[in-house]
Amino acid sequence: MNSYWVAAAVIASWYIWRRKSKAPAGLLPPGPTPVPVLGNVLDLTAKELWLAATKWAKQFGDVVHVHVVGQGLVFVSSPEATMDLLDKKGGIYADKPALIMAGELCGCENMVAFTRYGDTSRRQRKLLNQAFGVQVIPSYHPLIETETHSFIRRLVADPTNYIDHTRRYAGGLTLSVVYGYEAVTNTDKFLTLGEECVDILSNKIASGGGIWPVDIFPAMRHLPPWAPGSGFLRKAAEWKAKMDEFVDKPYDYVKASMKRGTYVPSFCSVLLEDNEKCTPQFETDLKYTANSMYSASMDTTITVFCHFLLAMVLHPAALAKAQKEIDSVVGHDRLPTFSDRASLPFVEALLNEVYRWGVPVPLSLPHRSMEDDVYRGMFIPKGSLIFGNVWAITRDETLFPNASAFLPERYLEKMDPALAKKRDPRSYVFGFGRRRCPGANLVESSVWLLVTTVLATLDISKAKDDFGNPIEPKVDFNNAVFRMPDKFQCDIRPRSEHTVKLLRQAEAARS
Repeated sequence: MNSYWVAAAVIASWYIWRRKSKAPAGLLPPGPTPVPVLGNVLDLTAKELWLAATKWAKQFGDVVHVHVVGQGLVFVSSPEATMDLLDKKGGIYADKPALIMAGELCGCENMVAFTRYGDTSRRQRKLLNQAFGVQVIPSYHPLIETETHSFIRRLVADPTNYIDHTRRYAGGLTLSVVYGYEAVTNTDKFLTLGEECVDILSNKIASGGGIWPVDIFPAMRHLPPWAPGSGFLRKAAEWKAKMDEFVDKPYDYVKASMKRGTYVPSFCSVLLEDNEKCTPQFETDLKYTANSMYSASMDTTITVFCHFLLAMVLHPAALAKAQKEIDSVVGHDRLPTFSDRASLPFVEALLNEVYRWGVPVPLSLPHRSMEDDVYRGMFIPKGSLIFGNVWAITRDETLFPNASAFLPERYLEKMDPALAKKRDPRSYVFGFGRRRCPGANLVESSVWLLVTTVLATLDISKAKDDFGNPIEPKVDFNNAVFRMPDKFQCDIRPRSEHTVKLLRQAEAARS
């Protein structure tokens, strides 16, 4: 138990435990047995909480209830439960918790992932739809193609730094779309700032579900600096300064470049050109929405691409089959384009399996129930935090036989539309209902072209030691929100000299 929860236990000892459910005993969803006062604190883990939640699902069912000092947490681990609660009842479960640590203390309360349901979230979603709605994405296709070809050239020149190249691709694409900013190096100031802040969000602020003792006992925010357990306040002040910088600096770049007349048209600049709209409230909505687009797309893209590389290293037969399909459709005298997508069913199936097998966000950020609800006779009290356990769904053997295996062919089977929707990983991996990932449409389109172009132009295999023996990739996962594999060894090289020539021609055509 860390010092924060020790502090919470000390404060809790001053209270008489009176928080009782409005429902009769036994009607809450089942779950592991809590300890007095602190509840299930000892059952929660900062790392890979989805594994613990999946274990509970196998023991107690697909709707599991735990509590932390009286705060109810509900983990839903089946397609039926997630769709019934988070999609069909979106009006009840579209809220986000009022987290004092993440929100007030760390400055994230206006970020889309943390905004409470209401006027602000509706204004933000309207802006998001203007930027990333399905109907808008085709307008970004030329930019995506340009960034993809640049990524491939950098990867060919320096394959060992594939994570840095992917970060520049994902972050650079969104920086260009949202702010009209071009990242010219892998160490660009805005890319570096984004990486640092997304890491703080994922591995510190939102670690272990994002619930801190101060969220349970708000009085803890007034602890003096010398008090035991007050260290979180110093951390929060440090993180808030970084989050403010993350939100303000790219937005200030747009405004400054517009003032100088040197700006490149972007989502922000187009909206800022209408002076009548530029009220303080509108600017606050715009800069936090823009930041959320940037932060949401970057690590999702990196995580998906790293899992794709790993899958190709471990499953060369799937790589060869995808390359054969691309060669038959695209040929050898051009690079893939979005117009090829409908003609590449195995590539589509392979990407589906990457989403499922490598699920980028195994446990969704929490939703909050805005009123009491009864589901299958189980009482879910108002204020409960609801987590969609995507990991459990994508590892469900009844839905995905041999679920631990990488099998793109499973998506080529004929099935009725209802089952196809259940088995579509996009129904889960980008979140649920009204709180779905704001950059999902851009990420999905850009990742498709990225994966397809890599398959068309590059060979991927296990690295070899000095004696020519293959090296098995060592894979570790250390991100608390994104299931992003740490860097592993692999061999990436052009399929032929003709491939390199095509990339040069594509670059020359844009010059």
